[in-house]
Formats: sequence, C-alpha cells, structure tokens
Amino acid sequence: MTPAAMKRKVAHFFRRYAERFQRSLDDPSDVDTDGVIGSFAEYFVESSPAGVQGGKNGLRFRFAPGRGFAYYRKIGTVSMKIAKLEVTPLDATHAMAKVTWDSRYRRRKDGAPVRIVFANRYFLALRKGVPKIFAYVTGDEQALLKKHRLV
Repeated sequence: MTPAAMKRKVAHFFRRYAERFQRSLDDPSDVDTDGVIGSFAEYFVESSPAGVQGGKNGLRFRFAPGRGFAYYRKIGTVSMKIAKLEVTPLDATHAMAKVTWDSRYRRRKDGAPVRIVFANRYFLALRKGVPKIFAYVTGDEQALLKKHRLV
C-alpha cells in the first residue's frame, strides 16, 4: 500500500472512530459496541503513566465500550472531536497516528464549560487494507480530569 493510500485509510478510520465516540456521548442507546471492538486488533497494548497493560479483544472487552462511554457522560463529557491528525506510515502494513483531541465538558458541580486538548498516539496494523489499533500511548488522563475538577 502506498503511503498516501495508507494515510487516507487511517484518516477515514479515525473520522469514523470520532463519529462513533460522539454518537455514544450524545445517546446512551447508540453505543456501537461492534464498531468499537472492531477498531482494535485481536490483542492490543496500552501505555500510560499508570503503566503498560495488554488485553485480548474478546468477550470481556465487549463490555468495556458501554461502561467507558457511561463514565465519560457521567463526568460531563459533551464532545470529543479530532483537532489534528498526523499519520506516519511505518512500513507497508503499519502506521502511527498522532490524534490531537479537542474535548469539551460541562462540569457537574457548577455547570462551567471545560475544554481539554490532548494527544494520543495509536499504532495500527492494516490487514487487507483494514486498520486495527494494536497499541496506543496516552498521557495522564486522570490528572487532567482532576486538574479541571471533572473527577
């Protein structure tokens, strides 16, 4: 796959990822569990300041999207949009994407609007041209949420 084609596929993948995230925030009955779990490889790894952990994309993971979106709604998340996307092809079947997210919240305690911009890095494998996340690296989300008094 050419680097340009890979960049287009990964950009499309993350547009759909962000749309799915937003729909799940807007309507608790519109959580696309299959779409979320279909975005991840059969096994994936997360690295954050809390540590490194891995997980199998299986039955147990099926319950994570609903709980995750419920948590984001509970803390007042109202939108999660891509502010910037940078795709770096690594070879013919792998890419890294740096996604800068622009997240908006309504603080539960006082109703104040809160904006947090942050970046995550995702590593994707493209099998038969279909991107799947196999690893991601995040900053300290909990510290940011605490700093802005959302949790």
